[in-house]
Amino acid sequence: MKVLLIKDVKSLGKTGEIKEVKDGYGKNFLIAKGFAKHATPEVIAEWEEEQRRKAEAEAKEIAELTALKEKLASIEVVVPKKLGDTGHLFGAVTKEEIAKHLHDDHGIGIDKKQIEIKKPIKMTGKHDVDVKLGHGIHATLHLNVTAQ
Repeated sequence: MKVLLIKDVKSLGKTGEIKEVKDGYGKNFLIAKGFAKHATPEVIAEWEEEQRRKAEAEAKEIAELTALKEKLASIEVVVPKKLGDTGHLFGAVTKEEIAKHLHDDHGIGIDKKQIEIKKPIKMTGKHDVDVKLGHGIHATLHLNVTAQ
């Protein structure tokens, strides 16, 4: 019997492969446990169509993320902070503050978990912050910390 693997099966194959297996193994284990489907022409066509839709959706998402990366590179986020007597900031600039100012000032919604600050920002001036957008796409956000 031929089966289309829906999930990776150790010692048999990876998702999307069509394998020839014994009838009992195919029906009683692979299909019953949801690891595979009987490989009829309709099931194979449906699988290929689903994979094509996923690839198109991923390509569209990558294009949107690339456009967002270019937009982030062209803007500057201004974060006003209170200064102490010594001229240093009270605390450091947080990811939450950066995300809030990015959303409020520029209308770009980015989760604070996507923002990566390599070392704490405790001085006024211009700083670059890395933003992980997904699919291996990273953007550089230009940050200007000013005195409030």
